[in-house]
Amino acid sequence: MIFRDRQDAGLKLATELMSCKAESPIVYGLPRGGVEVAAEVARSLEAPLELLLVRKIGVPWQPELAMGAVVDGGTPIVVRNEDVLATIRVSPDAFAEVCARELAEIERRRLRYLGDRAPLDPAGRLAIVIDDGIATGATMTAALRALRQRKPKAIILAVPVAAQQTLERLRTEADRVICLEKPEDLDAIGYFYEDFHQLDDDDVVRLLAQARNAPPRTDARIT
Repeated sequence: MIFRDRQDAGLKLATELMSCKAESPIVYGLPRGGVEVAAEVARSLEAPLELLLVRKIGVPWQPELAMGAVVDGGTPIVVRNEDVLATIRVSPDAFAEVCARELAEIERRRLRYLGDRAPLDPAGRLAIVIDDGIATGATMTAALRALRQRKPKAIILAVPVAAQQTLERLRTEADRVICLEKPEDLDAIGYFYEDFHQLDDDDVVRLLAQARNAPPRTDARIT
């Protein structure tokens, strides 16, 4: 399956999640790309759209390769990608330096996206966590572990595409996993989208504003 764009992927995920609507879930998107997918699901389920602010800790000389991830909170949660760390030589100081830089970026994004608005409390509620795709899973693992500490009733991980091996690892972090495409070899998430342009901060702010003001969706494709 090839998705037209992130909106198309969100609509297809919403079809799989409509049974959750009666549980009044909170839909969480991972900035930036995951927010556009999550926005479509939130609108379809008439649910609030929230953010999980998480950042990949990239290898210093190969930033796209995740050696871990960090999530904000009172006590930041750091997840190490041991498979990657076992094959490279990164000192503890170098790891900590990248981690600190990503935490600073998380704080910048929080101020830009949310200002002084307090996030919804997921305690006792169903939480649906969405990204536009998952490769190594380090970022999503950190996000799920951080959310679990906030004591939701249950966590559903929902993504359009993810590496099959990564999904198997993530099943221990979520109560339910929904994935539309599960390739054994995932070279790049963008291969599964006709349009996979990068989003910027203004796009995230716009999507959050639209979610707050959106009327219920009545599209027959997802009812």
